[in-house]
Amino acid sequence: MSKITHDKAAHGSSLKDLNNILFDQLNRLNDPETTGDKLAQEIQRTSAMTDASKTIISNATLRLDALKVQAEYKGLSIDDIPNLIEAK
Repeated sequence: MSKITHDKAAHGSSLKDLNNILFDQLNRLNDPETTGDKLAQEIQRTSAMTDASKTIISNATLRLDALKVQAEYKGLSIDDIPNLIEAK
């Protein structure tokens, strides 16, 4: 099981990184050795992470929608897409 770090370089700040962080948390919740108070803490952490993730995803969706409007009316190249959205 991977251990989460709070180092931005370890996870970055892309939606792919968010996905990895969420799956790390899911693995911690699924660990059969996590019981009692530790499980309750992980459940609380999961709830907080879920709330924050929804906000991040909502923001990314808004940014993508804005890029679509710009692309339609101004024209954009692939270089104009932010690093947050990995289009490779």
